[in-house]
Amino acid sequence: MSGVAPCDLAWLVTPAQALEAAGHGTKFVDVRELPEFELGAAAGSISLPLAQVVATAESQDWPRDAALIAICATGKRSLAAVEALRSRGFERATSVAGGFAAWRAAGLPESAVDLDSDARDRYARQLILPDVGIAGQRRLEAARVLLVGAGGLGSPIAVYLAAAGVGTLRIVDPDRVDRSNLHRQILHREEDMGLAKVASAARALRALNPRVRIEPIDALFDAGNALELAGDADVLVDGADNFAARHHLNAASITLGKPLVYGAVHRFEGQASVFWPGRPGAPGPCYRCLFPDSPPPELAPNCATAGVLGVLPGMIGLVQATETLKLLLGLGESLCGRLLTLDARSMRFREIAIPRDPGCPACA
Repeated sequence: MSGVAPCDLAWLVTPAQALEAAGHGTKFVDVRELPEFELGAAAGSISLPLAQVVATAESQDWPRDAALIAICATGKRSLAAVEALRSRGFERATSVAGGFAAWRAAGLPESAVDLDSDARDRYARQLILPDVGIAGQRRLEAARVLLVGAGGLGSPIAVYLAAAGVGTLRIVDPDRVDRSNLHRQILHREEDMGLAKVASAARALRALNPRVRIEPIDALFDAGNALELAGDADVLVDGADNFAARHHLNAASITLGKPLVYGAVHRFEGQASVFWPGRPGAPGPCYRCLFPDSPPPELAPNCATAGVLGVLPGMIGLVQATETLKLLLGLGESLCGRLLTLDARSMRFREIAIPRDPGCPACA
């Protein structure tokens, strides 16, 4: 009980005393935020965040002379709750000394939680975000993402989606690992040269997070397999380096009504967006609203002929991974209808509005 003023000692109970009192019907409230509560809580406690404690007590006419126990992570917030409650006449309000940390250290029973200990540890910093929590993590674990490309863009996208706990990653790429890939395609290593990129990617991602299901597809993404590969995905992600694959992804996005997270890099420049003409209530543009036709090959060189700064695919790929997670979690404002461009030489980002094209050859 060190650090507590002497006049506050009467406001404290031990974890064991709290457990006994809760078993006899004493109201037991956990004043942490809900995502913290969902990660583990004292058995018998209910979630009531600190900001709501007093208002709830008064609106529900809790008896002023009834016993009430508050608990938080380490005892500070619960003591603040007790002080606020006592100032309003709840004279038998007390706080658990040491909070839930002391409760767990004492080996006292905890409420059942929806994630196992591995998931709670692995995603701990993500789970405490109010916009994620256990419900959001479960959405990620149930999600399926189609990623076309396991190269410069696909590498950071796949790494961060796997690390975040996206349940299934289907990765499509027909290429083999080459030494020239290694300066930017961070999924692959020297010992992977000659392997199918999807095999190398699968090995690296499973080592990173064995909870994620990796579906490597060693094939060209084309008109013949696009709908089959995209059919059960929640989000389609463009990590390709050619216009043919992008047009097939765009067609699948339109047919299936799925969002397409786009990215591209060239030398020192990159761009990203979300194309989603099937967005409920607010249809967005498709890829061909921005790029109606593929340019001739001599006007659209790839990395092998034009070159690219090694870190640039990582920067754009992280934007794409972020947009994908936002779409899966249903939070924030996506890049749908906006093109984000980056000039790495000046480190300047620009945003360009992309309207739907009423004459678009694909989605009009």
